[in-house]
Amino acid sequence: MSRVVSSRRRLLVAAAAMGAALLSGAGAIAHEFKAGSIEIGHPWSRATPAGAKVGAGYLVLKNGGAADRLVSATASFAGRVEIHEMAMKDGIMTMRPLADGLAVPAGGKVELKPGGYHIMFMDLKEPLKEGALMDGTLTFEKAGTVKVQYKVEPVGAGADAGGHKH
Repeated sequence: MSRVVSSRRRLLVAAAAMGAALLSGAGAIAHEFKAGSIEIGHPWSRATPAGAKVGAGYLVLKNGGAADRLVSATASFAGRVEIHEMAMKDGIMTMRPLADGLAVPAGGKVELKPGGYHIMFMDLKEPLKEGALMDGTLTFEKAGTVKVQYKVEPVGAGADAGGHKH
C-alpha cells in the first residue's frame, strides 16, 4: 500500500511541477507590459540579416484611462529610435517620424504593425535574432516610462506574429 501512495504522491508532485511550468510559460506567452492605464501588448520585431542597420518594433497600446501620447522610445540594441508612420500619399508609400509622438486616445487602442505605425530602430548594434528578447523602453506623456522586451519573430513575420493577432 505504501508503494501505491508513494507512486501517487510522486505523480501529484510531477503534475504540480508541470502545472507550475505551464503557468509560468503562460506569462511569457502573453508578453504584456503596463504603464499607468496603458496596456502594451506583445512588443515584437522581425529578425534582421547580419549587417542590417535598421529594424522595426510593433505592439498594441490599449488605453483604459485618459488620453495620452507615446512620446519616445529607446532600445539597448539600437543607436537611435524613432516613432514612425507609414502611409500612402498620392499612390506612394511614405514613412516619416512623428515629431509629436503618437496619440493614444482615452479608452482607445492603437496598433503599431507592419505597413502602419511602428517603432524604428536605427543604427543597430547587433542583428535581431529570431527567438531573442530585446530590451527597450517606451515613454508616455502621462503614464511615464516603462521597460519592455521585443520578442524577435522570423524575418517574414506579419501582423499576427507569434500567434498574437491583434
